[in-house]
Amino acid sequence: MSEILNFVSNGDGAGPRLLIAHGLFGTARNWGVLAKRLADERRVVSVDMRNHGGSFQAASNTYGDMAEDLARVIETGSGKSDVLGHSMGGKAAMVLALARPDLVDKLIVADIAPVAYSHSQLDKITAMKAVDLSVVERRRDADAQLVGLVEDPALRSFLLQSLSLDEGGASWKLNLEALGSAMDDIIGFPDIEGAFEGEVLFLHGVNSDYVQPAHHAKILALFPNARFEEIEGAGHWLHAEKPREFEASVRRFLG
Repeated sequence: MSEILNFVSNGDGAGPRLLIAHGLFGTARNWGVLAKRLADERRVVSVDMRNHGGSFQAASNTYGDMAEDLARVIETGSGKSDVLGHSMGGKAAMVLALARPDLVDKLIVADIAPVAYSHSQLDKITAMKAVDLSVVERRRDADAQLVGLVEDPALRSFLLQSLSLDEGGASWKLNLEALGSAMDDIIGFPDIEGAFEGEVLFLHGVNSDYVQPAHHAKILALFPNARFEEIEGAGHWLHAEKPREFEASVRRFLG
């Protein structure tokens, strides 16, 4: 039997279940506040993607793999699920909808398009690998080592959420080797035929360059019932930068 992702469940409302898939280097925990707020009317399931957080580690990290992982989580319940994915999680959610439309009702894709990017994240992996974990007792110890490698304090804080500190010492809750090896897959998008006929919301930040007008034709070919919505003042991390506006858009779309 295949392994199932670690997940956190909130709420038991009568509305359709919502599955949330985080982006690269994230965890279900990043979505904790939003998941709890959205759980007032429905069950909200937030997963740790493979090679992240408390989920299993695997050598392969393709979007086909990730879509199958999400499918197994949905199949632990009954019926279809609404699905929300951000960045890497958004690509995995798109592949899930295209490959298993029987499992997906409404789909929300947050700040990503079904295209290949040049935004390699190998520099972050290199930075995390460079931290000497043997001398790390507190997060600030690791932060001090990362300062010269990752200038943005918000990004350092985000990465350090995946640092585990226990009696056995410090360790990353990320399979850095597998994610590094899979980087071409992660920034790419698989060739996949067919179309998902359900309702889809492509929600992106005005200050982000991940979803461009030039991407719309590819999006509409795969998702003919897609609609597009922007969040003012937000970049790629739109759910963290404008949480209330993001929540409002999600609620309107899910009804």
